[in-house]
Amino acid sequence: MDDDEAIARSLEGDLTAYEVLVARYSALAHRTAVLFGARDEAEDVVQEAFVKAFRHLRTFRRDAGFRPWLLRIVANETHNLTRARGRRSELTVRLSATAEAKAPDDPEGAAVATDRRARLLEAVRALPERERRAVVCRYFLQLSEAETAQVLGWPVGTVKSRTHRGLARLREEAGHELG
Repeated sequence: MDDDEAIARSLEGDLTAYEVLVARYSALAHRTAVLFGARDEAEDVVQEAFVKAFRHLRTFRRDAGFRPWLLRIVANETHNLTRARGRRSELTVRLSATAEAKAPDDPEGAAVATDRRARLLEAVRALPERERRAVVCRYFLQLSEAETAQVLGWPVGTVKSRTHRGLARLREEAGHELG
């Protein structure tokens, strides 16, 4: 069942159809919440986001994708959580899929990969919040510029400029570490 059919059936009261959407997007929603700073409260954020999405499903524009619409709700819920927490949100992410160790029998390679992952996370955490959010959406969540704009509620031009600035800062940071 594709998203359109699941949404249509959900609007008719078919909870099993909505469960299909929950199953399809739970992992991505959880990863988004963690990346945006929910940390150990990510599960609560995701649950609240799915409840809100279900409650507001009638307002969903069918010409827009469900994924970016849901991720915007997740991003907003995470923002509300971190604001309520009263401290700057942190980025904690596992990059095992993006920077795995070279081989299990290569301890030096594993150590280098772990160190690179840690330095990358530190550098991303240090980015200003708007640049961090743009970089996270584009490169960690692999969203398009249009989807990132929808998730963050920004114009596409803002997504491009914030992503460019964030990447420039990361390159600059990497250059300092190499030099």
